[in-house]
Amino acid sequence: MIDPASHPRLARFTAMMGKETRQILRDPSTFLIAFLLPVMLLFLMGYGVNLDATSTRVGMAVEDDSGAASSLAGAYASSRYFDVVETGPLQRLEASLVSDDIRAIIVIPQDFGRDVAAGGGEVRVITDGSLPNTASFVAGQAEGVRATWAAQRASDSGVAAEPPIDLLSRFWFNPELASRNFLVPGSIALVMTMIGSLLTALVVAREWERGTLEALMATPIGMGEFLLTKIVPYFALGIVSMTLCTLLAIFVFGVPFRGSVFALFLIASVYLVPALGQGLLISSALKNQFVASQVALLTAFLPTMLLSGFVFEIASMPKPIQALTYIVPARYLIPQIQTVFIAGDDWGLFLPDMAILLGFGAVLFGLCVRFTRRRIA
Repeated sequence: MIDPASHPRLARFTAMMGKETRQILRDPSTFLIAFLLPVMLLFLMGYGVNLDATSTRVGMAVEDDSGAASSLAGAYASSRYFDVVETGPLQRLEASLVSDDIRAIIVIPQDFGRDVAAGGGEVRVITDGSLPNTASFVAGQAEGVRATWAAQRASDSGVAAEPPIDLLSRFWFNPELASRNFLVPGSIALVMTMIGSLLTALVVAREWERGTLEALMATPIGMGEFLLTKIVPYFALGIVSMTLCTLLAIFVFGVPFRGSVFALFLIASVYLVPALGQGLLISSALKNQFVASQVALLTAFLPTMLLSGFVFEIASMPKPIQALTYIVPARYLIPQIQTVFIAGDDWGLFLPDMAILLGFGAVLFGLCVRFTRRRIA
């Protein structure tokens, strides 16, 4: 057994670690942010947010009484992309579109059967332009259903379909195109950001507000020891919370996990380095818990949500915003987390991003030491 008296540095470190751990255990807000909020966030992303363009509510106006029109109407009704909740004249369906009861109107016009017999046949799609993504999906899917129906009809009649090309779509890694499979893993990045940046943004500021930091400065503890005692408990808290979220993702939400546990924990550990460094830097520089929490929200949580590629694709952003995303650490985490879950280990992707994250961490911790250095003459 190691005698603390013969290892004063170890004794100081152990005492400070115990003090920080007790402080975490006595603070109910820590458990709220570390365990309750992550669970709520995962359930929100898993069940409340749905980016899948399936079962879209539509109305159908069939203005032709031919067999071809009835057959195509049946194809739309049986498609997994549409939920035909209303049929009737176009004027009534337009009122339903305005009232948001339906998202689009599929119109099979008059003389559709005659046009099909002549080798044509067009369908009109009226969509709600206030939701441009949904409108684009509905228009594309409506045309896809029509083209599939036309090809099947031509095949059944023994006439070669035009053009004679069979397009086979294959989706790798996420064949069911379920948005949950990338939203839930991506939300784990938000959880680690909350713990790494939001919680640690309060620790040094709390010491300044309570007047205990001056007392700590008067002790023999070194700056490295001081920062380490602030980091280790929250690092462990982040890993435990990440583990809880991973178990929920796999066993509750059914997200596939095709990578290795080692890769997941290594990726999470590397990301916590810049996350903890950013939180400590904010806390050390501002010395006020309320201000530190607001700055952490604006500089850590919101960029992770909006500028990391979690919800909005980076390639579709304006060029200046794309350049700004390079200084958001979560940009380098979310592709790794999503790859581990739905594709498997890809160290060619992981290692460069890990190196960038460690570089962020080195810079942030260097600045943190600068702001928390002793000022006692």
